[in-house]
Amino acid sequence: MLKVENLSVAYGDLTILNGVSFDLAPGEWLMIVGPNGAGKSTLINAITGGVPAKGSVFFEGRNARTMKAHKLARGIGVLAQNHFVGYAFSVEEVVRLGRYAYAPTIFSRHSGEEQAVRAALEQTGLYELRHQSVLTLSGGELQRTFLAQTFCQDPRLLLLDEPTNHLDLVYQKQVFELIQKWLKQEGRAVISVVHDLSLARAYGTRALLLDHGRVMADGPMEKVFSDEVLNRVYGMDVRDWMIRMLAQWKEA
Repeated sequence: MLKVENLSVAYGDLTILNGVSFDLAPGEWLMIVGPNGAGKSTLINAITGGVPAKGSVFFEGRNARTMKAHKLARGIGVLAQNHFVGYAFSVEEVVRLGRYAYAPTIFSRHSGEEQAVRAALEQTGLYELRHQSVLTLSGGELQRTFLAQTFCQDPRLLLLDEPTNHLDLVYQKQVFELIQKWLKQEGRAVISVVHDLSLARAYGTRALLLDHGRVMADGPMEKVFSDEVLNRVYGMDVRDWMIRMLAQWKEA
């Protein structure tokens, strides 16, 4: 579904990504992990063309750099970690923006728009809030609104940059379970930037471990999350730390 070849990003003498390559197949949930400053969010931006990058990105065999924006938007959906909303749009209006890639013109509507909007609202549990202003939503509700917008776009690949950043535990669980359910549909795949290694291990099928812009490991979770690999990259005994944290609950 996605093939990334030798992707590199640099700002002057500062290299952020250095020759990153990987493949993604349908049905996979690739977790991009690594320490702060590893280049995780930059990789998502480079794939979507949000930052100047060297290298190649192929989506379903086509060069993503030469695809028309609306064609690419029908295949790839992006959910950022932060959202700025300056106007009192309703939840439904924000979700409906996900259908713009299908409209013949900016002022027209696609024939399947109403069904797609309603399905996305129901899928994310927002149908009862559809007329509510997004300015009144909690952080979790707002993130679900933009996730619904992405679902409404009906892409085959989701790119998620810290999708539960700053969210309470209950909203983290909701968002990840919604994405997991979405992924079960045929011909879908997900790439997520995740800081929480426990979440990555719980939901991911594969992992890409970055450090200082380079790929340190890529493959099944058990390979990437081996003690040797994680300890070398994070500079600490990761497993021991995780077990000690879990022990706090076992001893309570």
